[in-house]
Amino acid sequence: MASKPMLLIVDDEKPTREGLRSALEDRFDVYVAEDADGAMSLLERERFDVVLTDFRLPKEDGMRLIARAKSMSRPPICILMTAYGSEELAVEAMKRGADDYIAKGRLQIEELELRITRALRQQQLEAENVSLHAQLDDRFGLEHLVGRSPPMMEVFDVVQQVAPTPATVLIQGESGTGKELIAKAIHRLSPRARQSMVTVHCAALPATLLESELFGHEKGAFSGAHERRIGRFEQADGGTLFLDEIGEIDASTQVKLLRVLGERTFERVGSSKTLAVDVRLIAATNKDLPALVKSGGFRDDLYFRLRVVEVFLPPLRARAGDIPLLALHFLKEIAAEYNKPVTDFTVDALQALVNYTWPANVRELRNAIEGAVALCRGDKLSLRDLPATVRGAPGGGGGAAAGVLLGQNELTLRDAEKQLIIRALQEAGGNRTLAAQKIGVSRRTLHRKLHAYRLEGF
Repeated sequence: MASKPMLLIVDDEKPTREGLRSALEDRFDVYVAEDADGAMSLLERERFDVVLTDFRLPKEDGMRLIARAKSMSRPPICILMTAYGSEELAVEAMKRGADDYIAKGRLQIEELELRITRALRQQQLEAENVSLHAQLDDRFGLEHLVGRSPPMMEVFDVVQQVAPTPATVLIQGESGTGKELIAKAIHRLSPRARQSMVTVHCAALPATLLESELFGHEKGAFSGAHERRIGRFEQADGGTLFLDEIGEIDASTQVKLLRVLGERTFERVGSSKTLAVDVRLIAATNKDLPALVKSGGFRDDLYFRLRVVEVFLPPLRARAGDIPLLALHFLKEIAAEYNKPVTDFTVDALQALVNYTWPANVRELRNAIEGAVALCRGDKLSLRDLPATVRGAPGGGGGAAAGVLLGQNELTLRDAEKQLIIRALQEAGGNRTLAAQKIGVSRRTLHRKLHAYRLEGF
């Protein structure tokens, strides 16, 4: 069972402090003190969530107590009570660090509970936001790779294991899933990180030029070859060569590439001189290479040479739980680039992002956030800023389903995650294993979150 928030009541009038203790102890773990010294003694021994203090106290008033409490390493929420209410006093209390101000003459227990709960909620959201931003900045991002869903955790683990080795890596996944980012992470975590990583987009070059691009050519090797050209393999010597869209290369180039992988030697086009290179090869494709092998479109021996280690990147729809984290990552990055003060999302905007299926994957998400930041007029990115295709996703706008789940106007990542879990459980008919798969987390993680959000009986 979760522990109650700890509340310290400070008031020199015993009837007042004991009356508040009696009224609030059902929802809070209540301690009391009659003056500032007694309160500080308790604050130094216990980690209180909330301090509720009277303004008039013996020796030291409540505002000075609040200033001292707020200087602690883990400051509590501080609420000032006074029978001498005035606008000037309220302003001064806020300047001293008070989170709220209550006039005793109009004090209602229900309102007090509501304001304490609201302050606790805001504190928790701020802590979660700090934690989330820390996750975006920490080492586990692996060169701007963002995610904490089980499929991505598996990818990160493979990257960390294979990077220190010289093994050839084949990265497979749909367009826009971040295959080049994975290749960069492997290179930068490898012993070759001080050398170059050279990239060739195979689909962008016709077959007649790809061979020259990879292996180079001698002057006069073909029409238009006016001077010697150093190929990408030579440029990558000692480093890493990344061949993107490897499934697009023609049969002749496949043969030459197979030889390089087997012997680590090649000749420039128009030369008989054999050159040796020390290159770590990483390849990527959005094609079904086994199907191409079966149809004769790709050599089986080359396929097996390439897939010494395989990395499978999941599509974004298979890791929807990562969407809020990715969206915030892109928001930070693009807002800084555009010099715009956009720091968060409204709930309906984030809900639309989560609901959309993202057929072009992470690349499409980034483009959507970039366009939305460009259009955003305030400090929160709203639904109207998003592309029409995203706004029109089922449940993403003002539909009935969205109305049930969205009851606020401001983003909290905690609320967004809770809503995502509720929807997944509804769609899965209460099947927790299936719901966990839908949002891209483990069943154990889902159980922990159900407990945290008090959804155990859902």
